[in-house]
Amino acid sequence: MPWFRLAFRPDVITDLRTADSSMAQRLFDKTKWLASNVENLRHEPVATDLPGIHKYAVGDWRIFYSIDRSEQIVDIHYIQHRPHGGRSSGA
Repeated sequence: MPWFRLAFRPDVITDLRTADSSMAQRLFDKTKWLASNVENLRHEPVATDLPGIHKYAVGDWRIFYSIDRSEQIVDIHYIQHRPHGGRSSGA
């Protein structure tokens, strides 16, 4: 089973700069892992009004991505820190 290629939106670099260096490396490594396991994972949708956008949790961080199966690309849209406590009220 071939790996999918990775594409990163420009803001992902900025997103990674907000993490400490070990977490940034862990997040980057996880994007590579996602690309190598596309067919083995159940991709969790972000919301019904955002078809095709998925999220993957790494600790308190979320990787938001889409998959282009015809081009075999995992497109990383952004990476976001979610502080402890989960969802905010009203979400």
